[in-house]
Amino acid sequence: MKLNLIGIKDAASWKEAGVVLPSYDVEKVAAETRKAPVWVHFGAGNIFRIFIGGLADQLIGQGEMDKGLTCVETFDFDVIDKIYKPYDNLVLAVTLKADASTEKQVIGSLTEAIKAVSGDPSQWNRLKEIFVNPGLQMISFTITEKGYALKGPDGSFFPFIQADIDNGPEKAVSAMAVVCALLLERYKAGKLPLAVVSMDNCSHNGEKLQSSIIAMAKEWEKKGFVDGGFVEYLSDEKVVSFPWSMIDKITPRPADSVCAELKVLGVEDMDPVITSKKTYIAPFVNAEGPQYLVIEDKFPNGRPPLEKAGVYMTDRDTVNKVERMKVTTCLNPLHTALAVYGCVLGYTLIADEMKDPELKQLVHEIGPVEGMPVVTDPGILSPKDFVDEVIQVRIPNPFMPDAPQRIATDTSQKVGIRYGETIKSYVEKYGDAKKLKAIPLAIAGWCRYLLGVDDEGKKFELSPDPMAPELVKKLEGIVVGKPETYQGQLKEILSNKNIFGIDLYKAGIGEMIENMFLEEIAGPGAVRAVLKKYITG
Repeated sequence: MKLNLIGIKDAASWKEAGVVLPSYDVEKVAAETRKAPVWVHFGAGNIFRIFIGGLADQLIGQGEMDKGLTCVETFDFDVIDKIYKPYDNLVLAVTLKADASTEKQVIGSLTEAIKAVSGDPSQWNRLKEIFVNPGLQMISFTITEKGYALKGPDGSFFPFIQADIDNGPEKAVSAMAVVCALLLERYKAGKLPLAVVSMDNCSHNGEKLQSSIIAMAKEWEKKGFVDGGFVEYLSDEKVVSFPWSMIDKITPRPADSVCAELKVLGVEDMDPVITSKKTYIAPFVNAEGPQYLVIEDKFPNGRPPLEKAGVYMTDRDTVNKVERMKVTTCLNPLHTALAVYGCVLGYTLIADEMKDPELKQLVHEIGPVEGMPVVTDPGILSPKDFVDEVIQVRIPNPFMPDAPQRIATDTSQKVGIRYGETIKSYVEKYGDAKKLKAIPLAIAGWCRYLLGVDDEGKKFELSPDPMAPELVKKLEGIVVGKPETYQGQLKEILSNKNIFGIDLYKAGIGEMIENMFLEEIAGPGAVRAVLKKYITG
């Protein structure tokens, strides 16, 4: 069986293999979409294909939409050449269930795949053609938070952004310049309305996207490439809106076990590829079942009935509360604790950590026990139900190939939100954060992780983190097994408001974290002993 338009005509074989095929005419939907697209998505990677593509597939199957998605890739063009074109834009979606079973379906809603290359007239003109279509309702994004960044830490534009500013709209290369250039076409076509929707997993994502697009437009105005009316057009949310959203679905890299299963079933050419830009991708996408998408309902040109596919359509304040609930209490803080302790204790699979009594208790203490008294309740989702699903269903799923080493990436950029916000809430509510025990233990674990030595005394490689070299240097001189080498090296880190959002000593827990850390460097097995002492003791 081949995953392409001809291959899926053999419906009996796919059914025998347990794969659900689209209930609609994929070629007809694609043809109608190409005539007059309503929804364009930037960022053609895994979470888009299974989640956003899955939503559109469901709505088309229900008869709620008659058009699919136009997919645009702004960064890794190998994805289009190796994963979209050879498979006629079809996706084999594999849901990994905790009982070891999988649900498999072919998604047919991705109707056209375009490379955002201004230097390729056929691709660039096609995008312009799409953007001047009055019926276009929304463009959405999963390009990661880095895709919105225009400036480096020193406040100056990245060289590739400066080149886009200097070269103007017709030679745009970066994602933000490409989108701004295409919005310029829509402006020139009659100031046509549009919703510009970030679906990236970052706080205030709509605001970040809006800020970057308008900044690019203003720079072009200074250079004389655009007029002031274009900036006004982008700044009027009644015409061009930038709704905020919260997205949540764990979508790991393609799993070898899934590839092997598909081969046994007779599905051909399923091998994953690693592109020239290090994207890990396959003709299939594997992910967990639970998924959440909450979007601010602000669409000046109308929208598909997303709520009929389980999307929560609400106001900006509620989106913000849901995002805060997830990131500061119910999911991300637990993941980070498992990541750093998993690396130190030698784990390579997050799910295996949930079989560890101390680690399972640690995440229970961080979320339901310490987070719940100050959690932000968004009203549309129950924080208790959400965190229970995370702890009981999502993280323990043994068939989710997610590693602590991956999740430990960029921890210095995350701890301020994931722990700092709860710490600040405790200070506000109780005067200090001394009631906390598990969150300080998670922070002590991160500091212990930064030594790059596991609980048996063996060295391991730290995950990528922009602050890692600086933090490691601050901890110089500390030797695991020689507690006397600790001479207060943590103080500068724990008092750094830029890292935690608050001085942890002023919050009343700096010394507590230092003591926990000191105990964790006592020697081999000390980390395990400390977990037992503070969590189960």
